[in-house]
Amino acid sequence: MLNLERLRILHAISAYGSVSAAADVLHVTTSAVSQQMTKLERETGQALLVKNGRGVRLTDAGRLLSGHADRILSLVELAHSDLEAHRGAPVGELRMGAFPTAVRGLFPQALMSLRSDFPTLRAMVQEMEPEPALGRLVRGDIDLAVVLDWYNKPLSLPGGLAKEPLLDDIADVVVPVGHPLAGHAEADLAEFADDDWITWPDGGFCHEWLLFTLRGKGVEPRIAHHAEEHPTVLALVAAGLGVAVVPRLGRGLLPAGVRALPVRHTMRRHIYAVWRADADRRPAIRAAVEALRHAAAEVAATDA
Repeated sequence: MLNLERLRILHAISAYGSVSAAADVLHVTTSAVSQQMTKLERETGQALLVKNGRGVRLTDAGRLLSGHADRILSLVELAHSDLEAHRGAPVGELRMGAFPTAVRGLFPQALMSLRSDFPTLRAMVQEMEPEPALGRLVRGDIDLAVVLDWYNKPLSLPGGLAKEPLLDDIADVVVPVGHPLAGHAEADLAEFADDDWITWPDGGFCHEWLLFTLRGKGVEPRIAHHAEEHPTVLALVAAGLGVAVVPRLGRGLLPAGVRALPVRHTMRRHIYAVWRADADRRPAIRAAVEALRHAAAEVAATDA
């Protein structure tokens, strides 16, 4: 009998292109992946991988079995969804992932609502950036993710996912109160060409977006500092150490010494919930999306 977890590993190698990439997304060692593949080859009596330079590639048998694994894993997800739908109410465990400001700005209210309305549902959230969240969603580590893209830089979604828009989140430029533009009603990004910038961690989706957007305005940014959390960014700005783009969701009150300037060509993040399409019938998914929509509507009303 074929082992489901070994099929999941084979499918990950096929989807992500290598043993090391599959190990990364599955949070196991490369040796563990290799051992499980050796056992799967023994179970099937056929070679599923062959060496290809420094890496591996799937054999014809490997590609055939990977295609079946994709359908088998999809059917397992459908079985879970149908069983939960048959019970007719959100129950059991719901694992969610979201980027930090969504966790701070949307999830407290959404989780309180779920706990009040569905006491038999154990809804849990973990902070994670959009791209890792999508990887964990696809392989089944989490059931739902809240992710974002920017108005001028969409996030690529893997196939087999459903999504629901939640909120358009406006971003401002925050500056020290002594900045020459601090008294203006609004500003253009090009006006900050000579400023030091405080930005997200290097290599992250939002950091790459900022570089892309500023360079599109003819600005080559001078990156002075990197920080992940908004309070840290705002503290650095208040100290006069640079300017930053800070979205409004989860931002909270600005500290003394900081001014938020709207940008003439409004910068927006599109925030949405995504889940595996095979799980669409799960009452827990529908309940969580509805709770997040209500939380997002309250944020939007406050921002208006």
